[in-house]
Amino acid sequence: MVNETLARLSDLAFECAMAGYVVALVCYGIEFAGRRIQPTRDEAASAQLRAANRAGGTTVITRPEGIGVVPPADKAPWGVRFGRSAVVVTVVALVANVISIVCRGFAAGRLPLANMYEFTSMICAAATLCWLIVLARTGARQLGLFVMLPVALLAFLAGTVLYTPAGPVVPALNSYWKWIHVTTISLSASVLLVSGAASLMYIVRARYEKRLVSAQQADDTARIADLEGGALAKLPSLATLDRIAYRTAIIAFPVYTFAIIAGAMWAEVAWGRYWGWDPKETVAFISWVIYACYLHARATTGWRGVRAAWISVFGFVAIIFNLFFVNMVVSGLHSYAGLN
Repeated sequence: MVNETLARLSDLAFECAMAGYVVALVCYGIEFAGRRIQPTRDEAASAQLRAANRAGGTTVITRPEGIGVVPPADKAPWGVRFGRSAVVVTVVALVANVISIVCRGFAAGRLPLANMYEFTSMICAAATLCWLIVLARTGARQLGLFVMLPVALLAFLAGTVLYTPAGPVVPALNSYWKWIHVTTISLSASVLLVSGAASLMYIVRARYEKRLVSAQQADDTARIADLEGGALAKLPSLATLDRIAYRTAIIAFPVYTFAIIAGAMWAEVAWGRYWGWDPKETVAFISWVIYACYLHARATTGWRGVRAAWISVFGFVAIIFNLFFVNMVVSGLHSYAGLN
C-alpha cells in the first residue's frame, strides 16, 4: 500500500533538488567563466619556479602578500560571490534530495532503491555529499562545475525519462541482498563520479600546462598572457586533482568490490546461480578490472599522471554505460528496473 501523500511530497522535493542542482551548476559556471583576480598559492609558487628556470637561476618559494587569502564577503569579486552562492544552493538541493529519498522510502514501505529513478536519485545525493566533503577538505571549488554537470544531468534524466511512481518491488527480487547490493553500488558509483570528474580535469589541466610551458619556451608573451588569464588557469593544481581522484577511488573501490560480491549473493537467491555473465554483470566486472588497473597504475611511478587519469576516466565511462545503456537498451535479467 503506497502512501500517496508522502509519494507526492517526495516528487516535489526531488523537483526542488533538480532545480537546485541546475542553479548551482549555473553559479559554478559563472564563477569559472569570470576573470581571475589573483593566483592561488600553488599557482604563485609554480610561477616563481618557471621564472627562475627561464632565468637559469634558483628561487626560494615564499607566499606573496594576499595570495591564498579569502577576501571578505563585501569585498569579494562577483565571480567569487557566485561560487559561494553555488555552495549554499548545492547544500539546499542536497537536503531536498535527501528528503525526497526518505519520503519515497516511507511512501513505498521499503528502501527507495527498487528502480532506476530511485537508484539515480540516490547517486545524485551521494555524489553531491561526496563533493561537499571534498570541497571542505581541499577548497577546490573550481571543480564544482565539472562535478555538478553530471549530477544535474542525472537528476534531469531521473525526473523525466527514468521516473517511476512509488510502488512495491518485484517479489522474486525482494531479498535483503538486493538492498545491500544496490545501496553499496550506488554509494561507490557516486564517489567514483567525483573521482572521474577530477581525473578528466587532471587531463585538461595537464594539457593546459603543456601549452603554457611551450609558450614560455618560445618566449611568446602574448600567448602566455592569454593562457594565464584564461578559464583553464583557474582549475585546481595537478597535485590537488590527482589527490582528489586517487583518494576518492581508493575509498570507493573496496565498496564497489563488496557490491559486486553482494550482487552475486543476491543472484543466487533470485535466480539460483551466483554468476551468469548477464550483460550487466559482465560490464560491472569490466569496470572493476579497469579500476583495479587504475589503482595499480597510480601506485606505479611510471604510470602516474595523465596515463593513470585516462584509466580512471575509462572506468567511470564503463560504470555510466552499465547504468544507462545496459539497463535501457540491452535485454537481460536486470531489465526489471522500472523501464520495461
